[in-house]
Amino acid sequence: MTDPTLSFLPHLSPYDTLPEPVFVDIVARLKRFELAAGEKVYAFDDRLKGLYIIASGEVSVRDEAGNEVSLLQRENSFAERGLLRDGRAVTSAQATKDTTLLCLPRDLFHKLRAEHEPFRRFFDRTRADRTREAQRAFDLTNVRVETLMVANPMTCPPSMTIQDAARLMRDRHISCLCVVENDALAGILTLRDLSNKALAEGLALDTPVHDLMTANPRTLPQSAIGSDVLHIMMEHRLAHLPIVSADKLVGIVTQTDLTRFQASNTAGLVSDAARAESVDALAKVTARIPHLLVQLVAAGNRHDVVTRMITDIADVVTRRLLRLAEDRFGPPPARYVWLACGSQGRQEQTGVSDQDNCLILEDGLSQNDLAYFEPFAQFVSDGLDACGYVYCPGDMMATNPRWRQPLSVWRDYFQQWIKSPSKEAQMLASVMFDLRPIGGDASLFEGLQTDTLEAAAANSIFTAHMASNALTHATPLGLLRGLATIRSGEHRDTIDMKLNGVVPVVDLGRMYALQGKLDVVNTRARVEAAIASDIISESGGHDLLDAYDLVAQSRLEHQATLIKHGEAPNNFLPPATLSSFERSHLRDAFVVIKTMQSALMQGRGVLG
Repeated sequence: MTDPTLSFLPHLSPYDTLPEPVFVDIVARLKRFELAAGEKVYAFDDRLKGLYIIASGEVSVRDEAGNEVSLLQRENSFAERGLLRDGRAVTSAQATKDTTLLCLPRDLFHKLRAEHEPFRRFFDRTRADRTREAQRAFDLTNVRVETLMVANPMTCPPSMTIQDAARLMRDRHISCLCVVENDALAGILTLRDLSNKALAEGLALDTPVHDLMTANPRTLPQSAIGSDVLHIMMEHRLAHLPIVSADKLVGIVTQTDLTRFQASNTAGLVSDAARAESVDALAKVTARIPHLLVQLVAAGNRHDVVTRMITDIADVVTRRLLRLAEDRFGPPPARYVWLACGSQGRQEQTGVSDQDNCLILEDGLSQNDLAYFEPFAQFVSDGLDACGYVYCPGDMMATNPRWRQPLSVWRDYFQQWIKSPSKEAQMLASVMFDLRPIGGDASLFEGLQTDTLEAAAANSIFTAHMASNALTHATPLGLLRGLATIRSGEHRDTIDMKLNGVVPVVDLGRMYALQGKLDVVNTRARVEAAIASDIISESGGHDLLDAYDLVAQSRLEHQATLIKHGEAPNNFLPPATLSSFERSHLRDAFVVIKTMQSALMQGRGVLG
């Protein structure tokens, strides 16, 4: 296909469903028209009628009354009256800027619709059908990455010359090559690399790809969702993101797979946060989170999707503050990793979140090196507080010297907690088992996490103490298992949906992860992994997931309601505001959670 204006057509639905000979015939019969800005489309009526495809430019289409129906752009289609059965059939159209149109003749259009079911189905749908389908397709929060990626992407070895790589990309009409060595992803080479590095620097054509590629590129697993792809692309300005499974390349997602139209609202906040030049600018970004939460809940998103997306913003804000801190205090004298625990660590932040974090530093630092990280941590923690992530009431922050230590000290912490599980040790271990690296060198944490899980799971006394600690948060069930509310104080006649609703399941999930040596920290992911690992029964596990979903969703909807009414979100839900049907289901959910707590107490499924 030599005409560049046709380059998009092989990838445009429904033409991408047609057999190659049919597609070739279409290309041969397409008529091309060039319109100047302001020129009417139907000046061509006496020459040709059919389906118009916009190759470039912009067209305003109008109904009989002269009202603008829509403003169409590249890859959109429209037709003269009578050809289509829906709103894309218009009575007039006008180019609003210089435009190139391709016209599929009327007779060919009817032939394709009669002979090819996917083509007919595409153009016979009603506008409402397409709107509903588009909403589902563009909702990246419900799309797993495996449905977005191109499977089995084109690869090359590190030894291939850049000339051969350029030819391969040209011939395959692709914008990147994944560089694979010994069945493992070693790097990625893009057209931008070829132009900005090879061509601009005048490199020899026989230069190996290894010298030009981006080594160890950022990747995502197949379990990721579409918003994960979008957020990491926008934060790090990536156009290509490899997808891996067990360290093996299985696919790739590019920016052509994700458009801004498909992006959820969180993408704008992530992008703004990643480019903020000051703490004040970051605070303006996070001030939009309450409104975003309301939108996400109103759109029917599940609680785990909403909290994941809200946490994504906190992660980006934290990483931006780390960068601003390095700019202020100079390059760090040693490797470090900033970790979040609590709800941010588990990727479960809602509209009410304080900060829980710590710093792990590499060993062998001098006192001067250690001193660098004191104002560094204070700057980041102050910045988080300014952004609405208030200081931890328990002082579990990197500003506390206890939680800003070299790796060897952290190893000692965990060893002592496991060896001598006092009340404080149980509490600290519970929090620290939810650690997740946010910024810096994550490799400092990987060995610590693995070794700690191994040691903890092997110590039956410690796991018994942890199980006992996990049962300290009771569900709000009263006599005859009715709902029990807080009896006095500011939150009288309410249920604490965090402490007595979500936290009991968080504790259970942490215990399952400990028993199975599971490295996931998200509560729902822990329960799912526990089911898959036969740590808990499939029926009990799925009942717990359903109960958790109902409790967590009710908590989130309560917060969204408060925000809509101009109030600050909290976790205290008055059961009186629920219908009897809702109260009944919530009570049943708490019964399930209490049952799983009892199973833990009796040593079934976790300790037995």
